[in-house]
Amino acid sequence: MAEGEKLIPINIDDEMKSAYIDYSMSVIVSRALPDVRDGLKPVHRRVLFGMYELGVRSTSAHKKSARIVGEVLGKYHPHGDTSVYDSMVRMAQEWSLRYMLVDGQGNFGSIDGDSPAAMRYTEARMRKIADDMLADIDKDTVDHQLNFDDTLKEPKVLPTRIPNLLVNGASGIAVGMATNMPPHNLTEVVDGTIAYIENNEITIDELITHIKAPDFPTGGIIYGYDGVKEAFHTGRGRVVMRAKASFEEVQGRECIIVTEIPYQINKADMIKKTADLVNDKKIEGISTIRDESDRNGMRIVYILKRDAIPNIVLNTLYKYTSLQSSFSVNNIALVNGRPQMLNVKEMIHYFVEHRHEVVVRRTTFELKKAEDRAHILEGLIIASDNIDEVIKIIRASSNGDEARDNLMERFKLSEIQAKAIVEMRLRQLTGLEQDKLRSEYEEILKTIEDLKDILARKERRMQIIKDELQEVKEKYGDERRSEINFAGGDLSMEDMIPDEQVVITISHAGYIKRTPLSEYKTQNRGGVGQKASSTRNEDFLEHLFVGTNHQYMLFFTQKGKCFWMRVYEIPEGSKSSKGRAIQNLISIENGDSVKAFICTQDLKDEEYVNSHYVIMATKKGIVKKTLLEQYSRPRQNGINAISIREDDELLEAKLTTGTSEIFLGLKSGKAIRFEESKTRPMGRNASGVRGITLQSENDEVIGMVSVHNFEEEILVVSENGYGKRSSIDDYRVTNRGGKGVKTISITDKTGGLVAIKNVSDADDLMIINKSGIAIRMSVEDLRVMGRATQGVRLINIKGNDSIAAVAKVMKDEDAVDDTDINELDVNPENGTALDNTETETEE
Repeated sequence: MAEGEKLIPINIDDEMKSAYIDYSMSVIVSRALPDVRDGLKPVHRRVLFGMYELGVRSTSAHKKSARIVGEVLGKYHPHGDTSVYDSMVRMAQEWSLRYMLVDGQGNFGSIDGDSPAAMRYTEARMRKIADDMLADIDKDTVDHQLNFDDTLKEPKVLPTRIPNLLVNGASGIAVGMATNMPPHNLTEVVDGTIAYIENNEITIDELITHIKAPDFPTGGIIYGYDGVKEAFHTGRGRVVMRAKASFEEVQGRECIIVTEIPYQINKADMIKKTADLVNDKKIEGISTIRDESDRNGMRIVYILKRDAIPNIVLNTLYKYTSLQSSFSVNNIALVNGRPQMLNVKEMIHYFVEHRHEVVVRRTTFELKKAEDRAHILEGLIIASDNIDEVIKIIRASSNGDEARDNLMERFKLSEIQAKAIVEMRLRQLTGLEQDKLRSEYEEILKTIEDLKDILARKERRMQIIKDELQEVKEKYGDERRSEINFAGGDLSMEDMIPDEQVVITISHAGYIKRTPLSEYKTQNRGGVGQKASSTRNEDFLEHLFVGTNHQYMLFFTQKGKCFWMRVYEIPEGSKSSKGRAIQNLISIENGDSVKAFICTQDLKDEEYVNSHYVIMATKKGIVKKTLLEQYSRPRQNGINAISIREDDELLEAKLTTGTSEIFLGLKSGKAIRFEESKTRPMGRNASGVRGITLQSENDEVIGMVSVHNFEEEILVVSENGYGKRSSIDDYRVTNRGGKGVKTISITDKTGGLVAIKNVSDADDLMIINKSGIAIRMSVEDLRVMGRATQGVRLINIKGNDSIAAVAKVMKDEDAVDDTDINELDVNPENGTALDNTETETEE
């Protein structure tokens, strides 16, 4: 130890503690957490400010990334070049930032986790939106601080017009705390901010009507709403994200197509891990996975095995792979240099407060500048009014300083004014220039008055903030990318989706869709109508219901299962779209198919479900009536609607109030009519009671009709193309279980009965042959005859062909419009508007 040096003993515990606290605070305050005002961490702020200082704006040419990184590193950021370049790269990646701040040229990495090219190969410049984050920075709008070596000044915060913390989010790990903020949609955030400015007492629930949920750059689906709501209210929550998937048939194979994946998921990793799970037999039903993504967008194709059920495979993928992941919201940001947990209203409050300060400081700066200019103009106007004397004084002076002093003394001018007069050019003595001087002076006086008014009135400042936000929304606002699936959580869709009327259409081949009623605009009678659906050539619309978004659809399958779906869960399609195959919407097992549909009102309404029944019929003549209440608790994989015997299958299901009359038709040409009240209600698992006695071993029920409108007729069709309609009164009411009465005279010529329908003159018939030919005819062309006749030939059957199915459809289905829809049969028993069409019956 050198002589004269003193050793100071220090307790190592205390030294470690104070050093670590200093380090922690440095990480928290100047590295890992964003500022609540501009939503940026120091490194991002320095990159943008460095680009601004370098002149690499959105309107200039791109500059080498290494040049920008060097500028930021040498002037403002005392850390490694990698941290600067990585931050700049992230601001240029469309899958990382909802609204990119940097416009990159070259390889900036990919969503598969590929690294960007080295900074010597890439180029960058600011985007227009980044210009708006730095707008007015030269007008003393924000405080500056010295850089790391005290030679330059850098801004403590940017005067941003963009609510960047909300729109782009942030994530960072500090010491003892972390932040993870999701991005949101700019249009929604601006609307919410304006709503807050107009009413500072606005509640978070009211704000949620504007800012609905996070909006991720990669799109996808937000599944469930509870986590979103909790995050908005408390600043913490868990948002479940799902990939956007659809089902397609590719080269005859069912495929799951994924076009959007959850935020911050590495696509290549996800596909590799899924392939490993498939190889390990953890996920069944997938034969191949192909990544067909290209410059037009993402497309991951999961090709399914032939016996796989698409819905079940997709749910398995959601369960075991990153197709479903969660975003843990943790809104911690720096407020006045201190970390704080923030809810959505507080974030908006601090942003508005910051904008208010920027507007005040900008206005003060502009006012001072305007007053200084006005002061000079006053001097110049005095000089131009006394120009001869001014010239004389200047000529008589020996130098500029003396001229200035003499002018100040003679005209009582300030030093600045006198200096401006001395430096005045001769051309300013022309008449035109003098007029310009006076008009500029008048203009600037108005500006000063306006700026003083802004500083005097808070409502004007708030209006300016609103106007600037509106401008930002018009420039950069866009549609939401992430859909919200409210059904995934406890909060139901009713809270968010209006209960508007919709038209549900189901085609003969089993394609379903819902269309807003407003799409069917009213036409006058005699109009040509509008094409209602682009179903396949051999397909046609068979069922049409008018319901509301909050109603329920029940699907009954031939094996006796019942599936349940809210109307709003049915995929929306335009009038001309084909819709989606029903088997892709419900987890229906192989070999089963949907046979009947019921559209009901609220299944949570006790009075409603306890006063309505579902009546079912099977091929072997069994009928069963069950209270609707039994179907009000659904399960993902369906519930038993009826116990079906081995050699039997469900044929029909109808909704009634217990007062209908039931018709059952047999292949052998007999039909029975009995009162529904003759069938007692049974539980879901019961197999039912005899509805009609079959005539022989090969006989079977071909259809059931539930009649509430006794003005209709009964129409029957045989397999060789004969048919007729008879009055309902021709069929006497008998007891359930009887043999029935003759409904059509069956001979070798007519073939067995294939269909029984309740019809009126307003209906059309669609007859489909086994060869695939479909013929449409009007019911009113068929005259009413006695029930024991063999009927008339409806169509000519060639060779061994026969009728496979008969469906009742609306007349002029291509011209479905408001007028038609409002005149659909409204079932007086249950109030559900539907057209009472029957499901097809395969012979």
